[in-house]
Amino acid sequence: MKKTLLSIIQLLIVLTGISQTKNNQALKIITPAAYRTETYLPLLKNKRVGIFANHTATIGNTHLVDSLKKLGVKLVVAFAPEHGFRGKADAGETINNYIDSTSGIPVISLYGKKSRPSAADLKEVDVLLFDIQDVGVRFFTYISSLQDFIEAAIENNKPLIILDRPNPNGFFVDGPVLDTAYKSFVGMQPIPIVYGMTIGEYANMLIGEKWLSEQANKKSKSSHSNEKGFSLTVIKCANYTHNAKYMLPIKPSPNLPDMSSIYWYGSNCFFEGTTLSEGRGTDHPFAIIGSPKLPSSLYAFTPTSRSGATDPKLKGQLCYGWNLSGTQESVLKQIDNKIQIKWLIKAYQLYSDKEHFFLQSKSLKPTDYYFNKLAGNNELMEQLKAGISEVEIRKSWEPKLKAFKIIRKKYLLYHDFE
Repeated sequence: MKKTLLSIIQLLIVLTGISQTKNNQALKIITPAAYRTETYLPLLKNKRVGIFANHTATIGNTHLVDSLKKLGVKLVVAFAPEHGFRGKADAGETINNYIDSTSGIPVISLYGKKSRPSAADLKEVDVLLFDIQDVGVRFFTYISSLQDFIEAAIENNKPLIILDRPNPNGFFVDGPVLDTAYKSFVGMQPIPIVYGMTIGEYANMLIGEKWLSEQANKKSKSSHSNEKGFSLTVIKCANYTHNAKYMLPIKPSPNLPDMSSIYWYGSNCFFEGTTLSEGRGTDHPFAIIGSPKLPSSLYAFTPTSRSGATDPKLKGQLCYGWNLSGTQESVLKQIDNKIQIKWLIKAYQLYSDKEHFFLQSKSLKPTDYYFNKLAGNNELMEQLKAGISEVEIRKSWEPKLKAFKIIRKKYLLYHDFE
């Protein structure tokens, strides 16, 4: 009787999800792939599932893991990225393995001692599932985690299903393209800072362009499958296009609390490689920037300790700079479909201690400067020091941007903005 009642409840949940998806499609409401349970539940039936997810993997207000468990999916292990499975850790904080108290599933951290699942981690897994809300900016480490996860799936012959989500910055492409000599976890591939692709599209590009590990490249085929078990299935969002200005229902990380921060992230994360505050410890990280060494006539703020930024740069110090936050409409107008480097240029021009504007590396090698890892080259730093104009800096990006856009077009799953 209990089993029958449970089956009825599970059926009602599935039918409700299908009904909601149909309503969304009729109304042209953008629907993340996770909501489209009727599309991917058959792929998980009678399978042992390993899921890579964080707090953004939801169906409505319910975490995907909790929804899948109610639907009878056998989840055997979860993998956690930066900020952890429930998304509460500080940026860069080491995450340890643990048992998730809500679901009872063992969680293996892929941000700390290791960045990819081992063969032992995947031994009892039949199929892998990936669902994380990305923001479409190269520094955001979830695309680096995605690459490691794909490589592990290929090398261990496990099928991988990606539940795609809309890209809130997917309506333009801009910024310097990374030189692979500056490759790091905040930039692993030759893509611009804002690359205009969803997680699913980017995954196809990683495989199609053979940007994976040597072993994974050898084992994968252009069809994204091989005879030993790996396959890539991307479940698409409904009603999404690259013209959409999708507003995230859940903050993707502790320091991207609203759309102002999300839109400014691609432009102002550069300040993480400087001695200035990038706004952590304020209400609007990446939309508020400054330093005690900028003119006191500018906007004043003081970074404080808070959840997700317990020890922010310049904590407790009165800073001067700019508050660029605002409504979605006003911020989009400021961004104007471009990486806005004018604040970086202004900050360098006004900074009273230019010798210490950039965080120094111990080795003093250009490839070791954090600013250069964020920029993806050392050219931008040298251009700022030389006083090169914004127009000339942008012009220097164009050849590689043009080449990237040609590659990008091959892997788009949704109608493009151009």
